[in-house]
Amino acid sequence: MKTKANEVSQSQRILKAAIKCIAKKGYANASLRDIADEAGVVLSQLNYYYNNKQGLFVEVVKRLSQQYLSEIENILQQGETKREKTAALTEYFQKILKDNPELFKLLFDLSSMALWSDPLRELIDNFFQEVAMLIEKYILQSKWQEDKRLKKYSRAVSRIMLGAMIGTSIQVVLAVDKEELMDSLNAIQVIFAK
Repeated sequence: MKTKANEVSQSQRILKAAIKCIAKKGYANASLRDIADEAGVVLSQLNYYYNNKQGLFVEVVKRLSQQYLSEIENILQQGETKREKTAALTEYFQKILKDNPELFKLLFDLSSMALWSDPLRELIDNFFQEVAMLIEKYILQSKWQEDKRLKKYSRAVSRIMLGAMIGTSIQVVLAVDKEELMDSLNAIQVIFAK
């Protein structure tokens, strides 16, 4: 007889295995069989917990979104000034690019999949909106909220800042000379943390 704790443990193992397989092989090359093998479960367990491949990937996006939103908010709370907060966010992106570039590949792959899947599109869009809101709240809020002329653009500028960081990160992942491009993330501090 399965206990509720065992079911949670098994579903969490499947999620971890899915994240690992997609990050390593990409969505198109990660089969449900690969994920089941990585999780140490039979294939039918994936369908039992997540119904199908899309259901599993929706849960992957939910879990990763929660994790990264929490990490980003914690990082943005650390600095005193907007310059320190921008530097901390830039360093966070650089650390992931150096230590675990597969996570960015996973983000890019899931974003690409979201173009064709309404449930994934909604989740990825919400993730990007929430990160932009964190940038607005912790980096742009003081200066941009005080100046009435700038206030109406603070959300747009936070999205531009996030887009610049993600776009640069895509280039870093694809680049032969990663260090030079990674250093260009520091330019974001110059542009947005004046």
